Amino acid sequence: MPLNYGDILDAVAPLRASQTAISSSERELSWAEFDRRTNALASSLIGQGLLPGDKLCFFLFNGAAYLELLAACFKARLVHVNANFRYLAHELEHILENSDSKALVYDGRLAEVVGGVAKPVQDRLLMIEVGGAVPENSASRYEDLIGAGDGRPLGIDRSPDDLIFIYTGGTTGHPKAVMWPHASQVVGLLGGAITDGAFPRTVQELAARLDDPKPYLRPLIASPLMHASGLYAAITTLCNGGHVVLTDNSGPFDAAHHWALVDKYGVDAISLVGDTFARPMLDALDKGRVDGSSVKLIGSSGVMWSREVKLGLLKHLPQATLYDALGSSEAMGLGSSIMTAAGETKTATFKIGPSTKVFNEAGREVVPGSGEAGYLARSGPMPLGYYKDEEKTGAAFRTIAGERYIVPGDLCTVDADGTIHLLGRGSNCINSGGEKIFPEEVEEALKRHPQVADALVFGLPDPQWGSAVQAVVGLEPGTTVEGSDLRAYLRSALASYKIPKQIVVGDQTLRLANGKPDYATAKAVFARDRG
Repeated sequence: MPLNYGDILDAVAPLRASQTAISSSERELSWAEFDRRTNALASSLIGQGLLPGDKLCFFLFNGAAYLELLAACFKARLVHVNANFRYLAHELEHILENSDSKALVYDGRLAEVVGGVAKPVQDRLLMIEVGGAVPENSASRYEDLIGAGDGRPLGIDRSPDDLIFIYTGGTTGHPKAVMWPHASQVVGLLGGAITDGAFPRTVQELAARLDDPKPYLRPLIASPLMHASGLYAAITTLCNGGHVVLTDNSGPFDAAHHWALVDKYGVDAISLVGDTFARPMLDALDKGRVDGSSVKLIGSSGVMWSREVKLGLLKHLPQATLYDALGSSEAMGLGSSIMTAAGETKTATFKIGPSTKVFNEAGREVVPGSGEAGYLARSGPMPLGYYKDEEKTGAAFRTIAGERYIVPGDLCTVDADGTIHLLGRGSNCINSGGEKIFPEEVEEALKRHPQVADALVFGLPDPQWGSAVQAVVGLEPGTTVEGSDLRAYLRSALASYKIPKQIVVGDQTLRLANGKPDYATAKAVFARDRG
């Protein structure tokens, strides 16, 4: 299908010109303003020498600038590359180098981190700073680029094979880029809203459907745009000519402020990150002074959203549907869990998606109701694979019985009625508050401390974060160090969300006879120490 996000936005904007496209702490934009500014920005980026297929790294908090830049990339045929705004300089540098980014756009409040990136890497990049005063380095000012650009449509031919990158933690190793062709992602994202089974084959057909009644077109995106769940919610809304409400997420999560925005704009949907956000939102509801009657849908994906918190939300918002999506950056629509005031579901149980199957290690489909564990796999629209990583692409994108599937690594059992019971990932990857953390990375950082001989890092259940990072370390003979001192040491080596909540110093070996990590012993040592 000749579908491209840039063409879709060009078609949607004139039909929604006088309506609001984005409300954020920086500015409020009508669709006409959004269209003009993103056209101008796209024109300026091309004028700066960027070519179709060039990668542009986003090091930004939630805000209008993120979505303007995203639309400009679509229109100029540039490739979006997301970087976690919590990254330290060396972590950001890895993304820039791994993605072959030609440009970096960063929030002025993150300038110090950017300044820590190796000078040769900085020197090869087009640097653009959002907000703040005059950049201290050679960066261009974001608003200057918009002011210099032509606000008219670019009038260029785009391709359904243009790419969008989404960096994901996955299950092992460093973050890797999922390569989505526009056309495949458009079908994956928007296909769920098509009820008659006839997905539009052209941009014109898609735009013609905008006048059909559509719910949930005024969402509050509470989840980070630099993660797939928030990004997908925003893209879906913009492609349908909706109104995205954003809040600056550079500081601690402020649930009361989010509810104030819900009431101010009549928000009909909220995109959040499981219990990490839902629990504080529920606490704010319990304290009162919130209306919330406009909310018809609350959606989450990628992290634990417990039954107890869902029931608490529905107590205050009986009109709402709670949609818990089982998916990932690579695989949309693996399954879903829907809860309303009329019925409830258990934590970590989902209905299997229409294009989803479950296969065992041998590639044989698991029989529903058999109790056999297997891996979720999805066919249909999917990414090309992981950028510059053939090995991981081969492991996750598999051909089974002649059909291509994405197998992200979620282990589950399937009931006879198609209900999925998640068992976890087939690795030790920790998902804490929607952030994927590799134990090996944290372990190696701990072992760089001169008094640490060995370290094991693991996740333990946590009511707010879903899983909290914890660690046990063994020390060099004759040395002592406190866990709090090791946490302080890690602050210069890792992003804050990767640092263990608690570090226990043990005197037992943390390895099995074959040298492999003994996580069972490490967890037992941790449990004894913490009572």
